[in-house]
Amino acid sequence: MTTRILIIEDETTIAQLERDYFELNGFFADLCHTGNEGLHLALNEDYSLIVVDLQLPGMNGFELCRQIRKNKEVPILIVSAKNEEIDKIRAFNLGADDYITKPFSPSELVARAKAHLMRYKRLMGKQETVQNAEIHIRGLVIDKSARRVYVRNQEVVFTTREFNLLEFLASHPNRVFSKNELFERIWGMDSSGDIATVTVHVRKLREKLELDSSNPQYIETVWGAGYR
Repeated sequence: MTTRILIIEDETTIAQLERDYFELNGFFADLCHTGNEGLHLALNEDYSLIVVDLQLPGMNGFELCRQIRKNKEVPILIVSAKNEEIDKIRAFNLGADDYITKPFSPSELVARAKAHLMRYKRLMGKQETVQNAEIHIRGLVIDKSARRVYVRNQEVVFTTREFNLLEFLASHPNRVFSKNELFERIWGMDSSGDIATVTVHVRKLREKLELDSSNPQYIETVWGAGYR
């Protein structure tokens, strides 16, 4: 079955270049050029991966990413000329899985897309085959088979990445992991230049887990080393 990809890019030349490289690698790619059209397609069609530009007419890529992530668990790759760290952090905070700055290598884009698709496929497979098991830590219950989390007897909803990060840390108690190690374990790629997403995800975990996120009881920052 051909893997379908949605490319949301207002620059026609770039959009066609991305589509050509994906199709050369056996994918099927749809193109659209506005944020509103992209959101409609993303929510109403079945895509395995979505490529989003940030500077789009109608609805910008940040809002588009937020709306997609609120409704679907699908890899989202940002391809943008905006290369400030704050833009990358904002994109990751809104649910993006990767961020590539223009000008970019089309081959790298395809390689990153393949890596995300493989990881999502493995994660979805694990949901079906993982043995029934729960982790209990001071009022926190992680149901690994159902991928559900309860905090002080109340269920709390986590995104796929948030759950995977939480489960990984909880499964390795008292061990310190650097941001690079966590990025490689959870995102599965070279973390150079992209580890900001780890900080963002840890912050979001604390917001959902902690009574006081400034005094965390579950995920500890080990200064100069990482997280435990």
